[in-house]
Amino acid sequence: MTEPGMMEPGMTAPRRNAYGQPIGAAVPDWTPRPLPPRTPMQGRTCRLEPLDPEAHAEELFAAFTAFPDERSWTYLLSDRPDSLERYRADLARLAGSLDPLFFAIRDGESGRAVGVASYLRIDPGNGVIEVGHIHFGPALMRRPAATETMHLMMARAFGLGYRRYEWKCDSLNAPSRAAALRLGFTFEGIFRNAIVVKGRSRDTAWFSITDGEWPRVRAGLEAWLDPGNFDGAGRQRQGLAALRGATGP
Repeated sequence: MTEPGMMEPGMTAPRRNAYGQPIGAAVPDWTPRPLPPRTPMQGRTCRLEPLDPEAHAEELFAAFTAFPDERSWTYLLSDRPDSLERYRADLARLAGSLDPLFFAIRDGESGRAVGVASYLRIDPGNGVIEVGHIHFGPALMRRPAATETMHLMMARAFGLGYRRYEWKCDSLNAPSRAAALRLGFTFEGIFRNAIVVKGRSRDTAWFSITDGEWPRVRAGLEAWLDPGNFDGAGRQRQGLAALRGATGP
């Protein structure tokens, strides 16, 4: 690992101030970014709607209890709901929050709510926003709609002028770490003993996409999501990483 203050291979020399000290790139005319609006996001294969317990609780409860066991809850902060009534109450609490700002994910084919995701740790002053509390039901997992969900959320954040988009997860959550890398996030490191979850110590893996990286990430996502990238059986013709690499350095 490069020592602090040293240059990574391929990096350009930093600016220097009047004292010869290296300083960061200028951010001229910077102003705080708007908060993400609590409005829907429409895609081709999915629709994200502001979380509403009356509209979404029953379908989400059915989606999440369709799992044969509780393994999809292992790395979440919450546990699997044991009743629709309790889950509806939990959603009412989450729906009233602006940070995290929760969305329900509707599948474009069935029209049913099949997952949730949120913006959180929203920092308009520095232009930083995180995606998290991601939970997909079986009908959404490993489907194009799951990828489009993440694309829609990225596009809104960068469209609002955010400079940094973060993904964090338990360092032992291999599927989440693989998903971040597939989507185009860069692994930044591990915060050891970061938090305590369900009586366990959690080391947290950090990933990010910056505004400078977003055009290439966006181009790869759009190429992957194009209907022409799927055959008649719905199988991808090219993988996301390959398509992202084909869009440029």
